[in-house]
Amino acid sequence: MNISGNTVFIPGSTSGIGLALALALHERGNTVIVGGRRADVLERIAAEHPGIDTVRIDTTDPESITAAARTVLAHHPDLNVLVTMAGIMKVEDWTAPETFLATAEATVTTNVLGPIRLIAAFVEHLRTRPDATIMTVSSGLAFAPLRVTPSYNASKAAIHMLSESLRLQLADTSVKVVELVPPSVRTALLSGQETNELAMPLEAYVNETVALLEAEPEAKEILVERVKFLRHGESRGDYDQVVQALNSSDPHAE
Repeated sequence: MNISGNTVFIPGSTSGIGLALALALHERGNTVIVGGRRADVLERIAAEHPGIDTVRIDTTDPESITAAARTVLAHHPDLNVLVTMAGIMKVEDWTAPETFLATAEATVTTNVLGPIRLIAAFVEHLRTRPDATIMTVSSGLAFAPLRVTPSYNASKAAIHMLSESLRLQLADTSVKVVELVPPSVRTALLSGQETNELAMPLEAYVNETVALLEAEPEAKEILVERVKFLRHGESRGDYDQVVQALNSSDPHAE
């Protein structure tokens, strides 16, 4: 995708990677619409960052997605980029079914059904634009599992394969499919991650991501250097060692 001159909707961008990316894209000359569930947070973002638009959306609720899509397209008919950012990550213990099932179901609803419903709500419009992008958000954990987050790992693997498949189906249209593949980043996505020295600093991650988007406008995957260890373990032939290293070094794996 081009790094400037777009109209970008980012549901799930009121904090963490989503908000940081929204601000970075806004600074690069894009019109940015931030989506989130909490009206008070959206109001604060709009007040602190003039020029950024906001819309309330709950990506776990199909009706909320439909309503938000109508609002966004009514106010921004030139929308040409959708970033399916919203996601949750929870620790689960699958040896105790009564403790993990609700969390697993919520993870799939947010991380898999949410992006599917968002893309369904916008893809017809995006196909009318001369240069459009759907940016999905998977994870390094789509390619090497963290032991304590089975549903998150699986949900991001699903997003990776969804991205691959959509790219094939949309190949003859004006819509590009770009997969953002973050490593562990210092955000509140998982308890303790904000201060985890093993996680990549948020500003560094977004800066490198934006630089890659600018340098590689035709890229199918956006891979910062930090995530390549996880992403390419299988192709390098050291997948087992990658999984072992990941689960021995991450404090959540204890």
